[in-house]
Amino acid sequence: MIKVIIERIIADDMESTYDAQLKNTLTAVMGAKGFISGTSYVDINNKNKRTIITDWQNIECWKRWHKSEVRSDANSQIRLMLAQEEVVKTLESQPLA
Repeated sequence: MIKVIIERIIADDMESTYDAQLKNTLTAVMGAKGFISGTSYVDINNKNKRTIITDWQNIECWKRWHKSEVRSDANSQIRLMLAQEEVVKTLESQPLA
């Protein structure tokens, strides 16, 4: 399993519009092969900074979704609300011992 962390800075006064559009993206991603779960967070110190953490079966499933037309369509409106490009990090667990 891997985690994908997406960090976004949304433009001022776009919070409610962003949140509504994010629900559309969530609906779309639930049908993606390999998607396990996801959670959206708001930075306590900056209401415009949003972090989405998703779990995927493997990196190939994430890459397929990331490059998909469905994701592109679902995120097309979100991109218009961003103050800067989103930052995507992919992480895999590593044993501690």
